[in-house]
Amino acid sequence: MAESKPGLRKPVFTKVDQLRPGTSGHTLIVKVVNAKMVLQKGRPDGPQARQMRIAECLVGDETGMIIFTARNDQVDLMKEGATITLRNAKIDMFKGSMRLAVDRWGRVEVTEPAAFTVKEDNNLSLIEYELVNVMEE
Repeated sequence: MAESKPGLRKPVFTKVDQLRPGTSGHTLIVKVVNAKMVLQKGRPDGPQARQMRIAECLVGDETGMIIFTARNDQVDLMKEGATITLRNAKIDMFKGSMRLAVDRWGRVEVTEPAAFTVKEDNNLSLIEYELVNVMEE
């Protein structure tokens, strides 16, 4: 009988159009549509801790697209056309719109090229959400 390791579950893959504000723990396979550097601080030859890079990358699958905020080493993986697996990704809100991010508890990996075509007319980062406070009666 095969011993199963505790805690290792087969990941459930999320599709881009299933992403909602305030959710986390997503595993997705996406293609990079484009990437642009939005912040670069520190010198590349300086100490690593001081260097900070942030790129906004449009990523997507066959259900839609979303902006993925890549930080530091993640930036190097986000090449246009690359297929990426995002593990334990979360949704951050930025000016009322959703951004996908992977913090230190998740992983960004380049994977085998996916067969799907990105659905470019459904950009979830263009949808604005309003924060509504619900009063309990």
